[in-house]
Formats: sequence, C-alpha cells, structure tokens
Amino acid sequence: MRSVEDQQARVTAAAVAPRPVRVAISEAQGLLCAEEVVTERPLPGFDQAAIDGYAVRSVDLQAPAETDGGSAPAEVTLPVVGEVRAGSRQPIRLQPRQAVRVDTGAPLPTLADAVLPLDNTDGGAARIKVLEPVRSGDYVRRTGDDVQPGDVAVRAGTIIGAAQVGLLAAVGRDKVLVHPRPRLSVISVGGELVDVDRTPGPGQVYDVNSYALAAAARDAGADVNRVGIASTDPKRLREVVEGQLIRAEIVVIAGAVGGGALEEVREALSDLGELGVERIAMHPGSVQGFGRLGRDEVPTFLLPANPVSALVVFEVMVRPLIRIALGRRQPMRRVVSARTVAPITSIPGRKGFLRGRLMRDETTGDYLVQALGGAAGSSSHLLATLAEANCLVIVDPEVSEIRTGDPVDVAFLGQRG
Repeated sequence: MRSVEDQQARVTAAAVAPRPVRVAISEAQGLLCAEEVVTERPLPGFDQAAIDGYAVRSVDLQAPAETDGGSAPAEVTLPVVGEVRAGSRQPIRLQPRQAVRVDTGAPLPTLADAVLPLDNTDGGAARIKVLEPVRSGDYVRRTGDDVQPGDVAVRAGTIIGAAQVGLLAAVGRDKVLVHPRPRLSVISVGGELVDVDRTPGPGQVYDVNSYALAAAARDAGADVNRVGIASTDPKRLREVVEGQLIRAEIVVIAGAVGGGALEEVREALSDLGELGVERIAMHPGSVQGFGRLGRDEVPTFLLPANPVSALVVFEVMVRPLIRIALGRRQPMRRVVSARTVAPITSIPGRKGFLRGRLMRDETTGDYLVQALGGAAGSSSHLLATLAEANCLVIVDPEVSEIRTGDPVDVAFLGQRG
C-alpha cells in the first residue's frame, strides 16, 4: 500500500492555483490578497477631532497662577464662536482665546491643536468654562496618523478579513487583486442513490455524499458546484464528467472505488486521462482513486461510497489541494498534542484518522481527547459520530493501541483548523 504521505505529495504536486483576479472589496472577504496595496493618500486625510468637544489652542487653557487678589487660580472661560460637524467643507480659522464646537471626525479649525472633551467643560453653548485643560495634540487625529502615502495598507499573502476590507475602503480602493476560490465539482454515482427530496425504495439510500462533500469543500474555501447523482451509464457519465472538467479546477466523484461502480467509471473515463485506484495505508478510506483528466489535466478524485470514509479522505487528500490553490502557505490542519481520556485502538499498518472530541483540562489547560465511534475498523459507517466530532485523532501506522493518558496528535476540524 502507498503511504499517506506519498499520496499527499502526489496529490499536492498537481495543485494549480487559479490566476489572480480583481474583485470588488465586498467580494474579497476570506480570500488571499495577491498584490501589495500601496496607499496614495494619507489616512486620515485631514486633521480631525477624535471626540465630541471643542477645538481649542491648548495654550489658551492655562489659567494664571493667581487672581489679581492673590487668593485663588482664575477660571478659564472661552467664547464659542462656531460649530463644525463631521463632513463639513467650510474652513474655519480659530482665533486666540476662542473655542469652536466640533463633532467626532470633524475637520479641525486652523490653528487648533487640541480638542477639549465635553466632560472637561460646563457644556456651555455661547461660552464654556474649562474644568480640566488638555495638552497639545490631545483628542486629535493628525493627517496620516494611520497610513502615509506610499505605505502598504494590505500586503500580498494576507487573508482579507473585515479589518482589511475596512482599510481598503478607507484608502479609497473599491477593488483588489485576490487569489480566487478554486472551482470544485462534486458528483455522486451509484444505482442505489436517491436525492433527499424522494422516498427511498427497497435497497435505496439517500445521496449523502454530494451534500456532505460540497459542504466540506465550501468550508475549505472552494467555489462548489454540487452536480448530485450522475447516471452510471458510461456514455452519460462521461458527458457529465467532461462538462465538469471544463468548468472546474478540481473534480470529486464519490461512490466510485468499489464493485460494479468502479468498472463503470473506468469504462466511462478511460480515455480522458490516467485515473488510478489503489490502497492507501490509512483508515478509514483506504481504497481511493486519483488522477488528472481532460485537456487541462484537472485533478480528479474517486472517493468511497461510505460517507464517513469519503469525508475523511476528502479531509486528508482533497482539502490540502484546495488550500494550496487558494494560495495558503499552510494547507494542512492545525495539529496539537492531547492526552487520551480512554483507550484507543487502531488498525496496525495503517495511519488512523479517527473521529474525536477535543476538550481542555480545566485545571492544567492541557488538551484532552476522546475517540468516538467504537472499535477500529467496525464503525466507519457511523456518520452521527462524525457530526459530534471536532477533531481527527491521528494514529501512526505502527501503533495499534493507545492507553488512557498517553499523548496523541489531534487535528482540529471546523473553523479553528
């Protein structure tokens, strides 16, 4: 049997990232930036108030040490000579010993070097009493404090999230060059399959794989086309697959690695390219297929009919290919070490990817893991346990049993992975 690592290397060698495309910033979230976004204007673009208050000259807030009578400090009062709201385009020049009412984000009047918060005054309308002075620069956003012209706002290789979208908008970019989502098509084959909107007859089962694998591909970042159930007639199956090879960078066919379905798929696709089915030293999902089909040599996977096995093979083999196509530097799931809370058995000679529940020890903060699904080799059909799992317990091929309390590698599933 081929090792998991050898098969992963073979698969990832076929990765081809789609060419970067320019998209609206509203469509860029979750994608990898493919350019250095250099700003042309400062941010903020003008001196502005950072808080509601009064624009002042800080030097005007200093009271004389004593009154003329020499008994107590004199109060500082300033006339309020105007108001500037956010978005105002009317320039105002502040004169000595004056104040101008300003809103947060409003342009600062000329000569003002500070904003006096409302709470530092008596809140007067025509005249204010200064209760606590401020220093020069207090509560002021200076031109270019955030970004200067020529600065890189978003670097190539950065995952564009909410903050990056906001910054792109703030520097006036409506579009950005990104690595697009790879297009992936999911096909199910099998004469026993019916769609979820029909009632299964004798010997029939619902098409779980096309739905589950499409969801897994979306979670990985792909742009997914769920084809659904394809006919097992070789001519019609070939037409379906050829249609997807034109539109997709990755094709996944579930239910095509055993029995009569494998022969039908081989007959239908034999002259489209090399597509080998072999045993990989892993469980579940040891029997799987991979090749490159069509004129563009599109990476194509044949996955087991068993939904749990199909999802595990997808996780181990297909997901890394999607992540590489997205431009991610680390295509594999994050792996941590955890202590087992119960014994775990695995099939010797195969690398185990077992469903598990990851927890934290409240006292030590260490990771703890419980394997789900029962004895090794007897529970690969239990889809409910996969729905409960938040990790995969990774067991080396030479290990058949892990005792309670022993450390084991665990790969996160879901968004944290």
